[in-house]
Amino acid sequence: MNGKIAAGGFLVCIVASLAVLERGRAAAPAAGPALRVGVVSMRDVFKGSSKHKQYSTQAMSRQMQARAQLDDLRKGVEGDEAELKTLKQGTADYKQQLQVLLEKRAKMQSQQEFLKQQSVLDDKKWLEDLYQAFARASQAIAKEKGLDLVLERTEPEFPVPSDELMSTLYTHKVLYSGGCVDLTAEVTTRLDADEALKLQ
Repeated sequence: MNGKIAAGGFLVCIVASLAVLERGRAAAPAAGPALRVGVVSMRDVFKGSSKHKQYSTQAMSRQMQARAQLDDLRKGVEGDEAELKTLKQGTADYKQQLQVLLEKRAKMQSQQEFLKQQSVLDDKKWLEDLYQAFARASQAIAKEKGLDLVLERTEPEFPVPSDELMSTLYTHKVLYSGGCVDLTAEVTTRLDADEALKLQ
């Protein structure tokens, strides 16, 4: 008799548990549509961009011109140094030549610093403009394709210099993007067609 009561109680517990599970399933929200995700490689877009290649060519040309300008100033300084050595210290000619030399040295140093700062500022401005065009293109294409999210998926290029290793690893976030829509080629085309992105 006790065995029958125990078996009956066990059966009641199972039925009650199943009822609770069914109620829990009914209460759980229905899964919504799957999230549509796109990926884009900023490095590949920048490498493939014809506008970025044009900027890089122009920047190299400006650097060569700056080097030539500095070389001319350096040759002038070296000529004045050689001439100073031919003069007797303490004479009026020596003092005059020394003044000319020091002025040319100062001009060369200030021009060198100016050209360096100008190059840094030009590169900074270009990269800011390029990134903004990259973001605009990515957003526009994502909206056109009905994507909910776009992730930047540039993978690290190994080997990485030791002093950059940890920052490179920490900034690389997308480890797998199978099934995601790759926007890289379309973003590159759209970025190059962006009229707001002007070469300097």
